[in-house]
Formats: sequence, C-alpha cells, structure tokens
Amino acid sequence: MGKAAISIPKGTRDFLPEEMQRRKHIFNTIEGVYQKYGFLPIETPAMEQMTTLTGKYGDEGDKLLFRILNSGDFLSKADPALLEAKDARGLAPQIAEKGLRYDLTVPFARFVVQHRNELTFPFRRYQIQPVWRADRPQKGRYREFYQCDADIIGSDSLLNEAELIQMIDEVFKKLGIGVHIKLNNRKILAGIAEYLGKPEKLNDLTMALDKMDKVGTEGVVTELMARGFLKEEVARLLPLLAVDGSNAEKIDKLGAFLKESTLGTQGVEELSLVFRYLEGSIPKEVLQADFHLARGLDYYTGTIMEVVATDFEMGSLCGGGRYDDLTGVFGFPGLSGVGMSFGADRIYDVMMGLNLFSTQIRTASRLMFVNFGGEEEMESLRWLRQIREEGIASEIYPDQAKVKKQMAYANALHIARVAFMGEEERAQGLVKLKEMESGEERLLALPEIITLLKQ
Repeated sequence: MGKAAISIPKGTRDFLPEEMQRRKHIFNTIEGVYQKYGFLPIETPAMEQMTTLTGKYGDEGDKLLFRILNSGDFLSKADPALLEAKDARGLAPQIAEKGLRYDLTVPFARFVVQHRNELTFPFRRYQIQPVWRADRPQKGRYREFYQCDADIIGSDSLLNEAELIQMIDEVFKKLGIGVHIKLNNRKILAGIAEYLGKPEKLNDLTMALDKMDKVGTEGVVTELMARGFLKEEVARLLPLLAVDGSNAEKIDKLGAFLKESTLGTQGVEELSLVFRYLEGSIPKEVLQADFHLARGLDYYTGTIMEVVATDFEMGSLCGGGRYDDLTGVFGFPGLSGVGMSFGADRIYDVMMGLNLFSTQIRTASRLMFVNFGGEEEMESLRWLRQIREEGIASEIYPDQAKVKKQMAYANALHIARVAFMGEEERAQGLVKLKEMESGEERLLALPEIITLLKQ
C-alpha cells in the first residue's frame, strides 16, 4: 500500500518566498497608513469561546464556524441521549467549546468589553490577522485568509468615517490600484423601506439591492417580487434607483423622495456631511454615492462603504461601516464605532493581474558578493558587515562554487547588483560591481557602494 499523497487542507495555501514578499508589501503599505493616522495595533487569539462567536453572524454564518474539539476524552461529558440520537447540532456545544474566529470584528467587540477599563476612548485600533470560515473553496474564496481591519470605537462623530475613507484612498494610491469608493447609509435604506410602506421588510430590501451589480435593475425587481413586494411598491422604487448627476445632486434628489421619513432624512444628512468633509481631499470621480449599496451584515446602522477596482474585474476590495451597538451583545451597550477591512487576498490578485508588483519586491537582498574563497572571502565579509550596518539587505554566496553557478543564483532571486572581489580588486581596496539588468560593470570603493545602494 503506497504512502498517502502529501497535501494541505482544502481552502488553505502555502506561500513561496516571492509570494510572501508581495503579500508583505501589501500588509506593510496598509499598516503604514494605519499608523500614520494614529491607529494602535492589537492581536486576539486564533480561537475564541463558541459562546463569543455563535449568534453574531446569523444562521448561515454560524454554519461556517470551525469548531475545535475539547481536549482529552471529549465524548465522556456528552449527553448519552444526544450521542444515541446522533444529534450533531445538540452535541456540538458539549464537545467543542472553542472555535476559530470567523472575522476580526466580533473578537474586537469582545476585546473592548473585556479590556474597557484599560483602553482610552475613542479607541483607534488596527488588526492584521488570519480568519477561518468553513466555506466551499473556490476562486477568490478561501477557508483561511487574512483581514486587515481598522476601527474607531467610542465616538459618534462622522469625522471618523471621513478619516477611514481618506485612509482607503491613500492605501490604493500607494498600491497603484485605481478604485471607486462607494458610499451609502443604512438609515437611507431604512427610509426607502418606509417610503415603500414596508419598513418591516428592510432586510429583504437590502438583500435584493445588494445584488444590483450582479443582476441589474430587472434582476432586483424580480428578487423583490419574490420577497413579497407588490408591483406598485417596486414601481415606486425604480425612480430612486435611477437618480443621477453629481454626488451632491443625487443626495439632494434622494432627500426629496425621503422627506417624509425621519430616519431616511437623517441618513441623507449624514451622507451629505461625510461628502462635505471629504471635499477637496479625494477626487470626485473616485467617491460615489451609491444608494443600492447595502453591505450584508446586519450590525451596520449608519454609513456603509465598499471599494471596487476600476481596471480589473474583482469583487469588493475593502468594505466597512458604522455600527452603533456591537458591544451590546457582550453587556456593554451604547458604544458606537465605525470600521473597515481590506481584503488582502483580492488586492493581491488585482495587483498580479495588473502587473503592479515591482521587481524590487521580489527579492530580499539588493547586493550579493561572489565568493572567491581565501582572503578575498574574508575581505568580502568585512565589507558585507559594514553594508548591513547601513541597513542595506545584502548577502554573500556561501560556497566557493563556479562563478556561473553563483551568478545563476543571483539572477534567479532577482538580485539587482553583484560584487566581485578577486585578488586584484582586493589589492586596490575596491570591488567590481555588476548591474545585472544592463550588464554594466565599474570599480567602486566601499563608501561609493553604500551611497549607491542608499539612493
């Protein structure tokens, strides 16, 4: 009987060094912007109590939670009747008290409540860690993936929304990705439901509108009819979906439709203020008021945002919104917050598709010394030590192999420059530096090499 094939679980991935360099570039870019805006890092455990996770994502979300079996004889404390009945749903809480986190938001809410006496509010937090979902693996969807979250909690001010949107714009500019940042407000959606005379059907309305980009207006109409909206109610909705003009004009037109709805009017005013805060800081063609943007998560209560690439077909690259009482489920009500999350895996796919990763990202070392052995090797090590002290990534080939083999190594790792210190160069106190791309060679002293590599 042959050995089983080596593999990893479905929906997970290994990352080779070149892939990791690109991913680190994305993470470092996001983290740099977070820190620039005064956000502080936190981490939470990979696993949480199941009581923390369940009931926060809806029935469908609960089905996607990865449970961790209790250690030891986990069946010994299980209800015999449930075992006999093979009741997996009833047994699960008894044999698996912990689970892998589904996202970073619910663990953050638990973190805030647990550490509220140690935090200063408003609290600006960022967190870049993996999450796990027992989803069906497919292109662009994995069972293990990273989220890059930022939240401001403990403040109702819409300045916070404006700051997050400015951060989104800056991150995508630094990464070189053209995007549209779509904005809406859940109060506007609630106002639309009131306008249609169906306030109790807000969730049905948002779920249908959220499919607009995939199925178009006709598809949304069909979906709404299937969800119990009458033909005349859907007819009243169509003019709202067709409002056009500049963002300010669209908001004004929507405000006229929703003037009888207190909640809807509040949403229009909030959205208008966010746009005013951002005036002059983000190009008008980047920001879009999008009244069918819904965001699926029920805990959003105000501003909602979503980002899509302009030059590459891909789903949402970033999203978020305002939540008024996320910590209430953990016994600490009335704490409002707003947050967002970058989808690093999708951003990676877009950057690969648009060829946005520079060759500098693909290698760790910027310089390699060829190893000639003997005194030349020892002198190369002395030079290498001083170059590294200047913060320049560099290395020496460890073996005294043929020069052709050493050069092939440097070429395979995209090392831009190679230094040769043979007997003649050592006698002159110089090295011969070769530019790998152009083939140009020149003799340089140590200070000259350091100056060149620092440019």
